[in-house]
Amino acid sequence: MTETKSWIIAVSNDRPIQDIAKDLTNAGLRGTKVLKEINVITGKAANNVLEKLRKVRGVIDVSPDVPVDVGPPDSPNTW
Repeated sequence: MTETKSWIIAVSNDRPIQDIAKDLTNAGLRGTKVLKEINVITGKAANNVLEKLRKVRGVIDVSPDVPVDVGPPDSPNTW
């Protein structure tokens, strides 16, 4: 089975975001969440479908979703 990763997909206003989300799902994105207010769609997909995701009309960028940890207060480590 192919390992899946979480992705953040920035989209344009050229098309309805729900239409872009549907096309991304058809291209292999799973667990899709639409964040309409910020023109972002998140989900999980394997590396082998990235090019398909990037070719969906309306997609501006596909980036890995990496965790961010600011640490406890007064901590010198923020990542």
